[in-house]
Amino acid sequence: MSRIIPPEILIEGYANGVFPMADDGEDEHVHWYTATQRGIIPLEDFKVSSNVRREIRKAEYTCKVNTAFKDVVKACADRETTWINELIINSYSLLNEMGFAHSVEIYNLDEELVGGLYGVSLGAVFFGESMFKKKNEYDKIALYHCHQILVNRGYELWDTQFYTDHLGTFGAKEIMADEYSVLLAEALQKECIFKL
Repeated sequence: MSRIIPPEILIEGYANGVFPMADDGEDEHVHWYTATQRGIIPLEDFKVSSNVRREIRKAEYTCKVNTAFKDVVKACADRETTWINELIINSYSLLNEMGFAHSVEIYNLDEELVGGLYGVSLGAVFFGESMFKKKNEYDKIALYHCHQILVNRGYELWDTQFYTDHLGTFGAKEIMADEYSVLLAEALQKECIFKL
């Protein structure tokens, strides 16, 4: 039987603002992290470039949710350096089966998976984990559709864990841990459903 992090431990961790990462893809264990400055994307501040909007208008793709969750996580791990190991893949796949983890998938017109992202949903919080692309802009297109889902379904907090300059181009910012804790506690009081 595959090793997993017990789902109740994962859920409790996210509800308390901590999350697991491995040192690399071959690591058999995970370490738990939080951040004194937390990355979030305020839903009202989300933005994408004109190039991405042009690709969206061309509509030469299909967006789906939760039809290939494990494939998305494995694609996110398929890079030179990764914090996603087999333990994380198996654990989050179980969370997906339980309705707590979700993938946004972008398929080309040949029905090939060319971009996507995954994350964890608790209450009105979406904790973004990772994204990938096999074609330029298709990770950003997945991010765009994720944002549409969060807005349409009434989510209140989009957590990116850490801030990066790359995420900053989408409107991400850093807030202090105490402010994040207040936002997290409030958003956990509401229930949202992650679906198209």
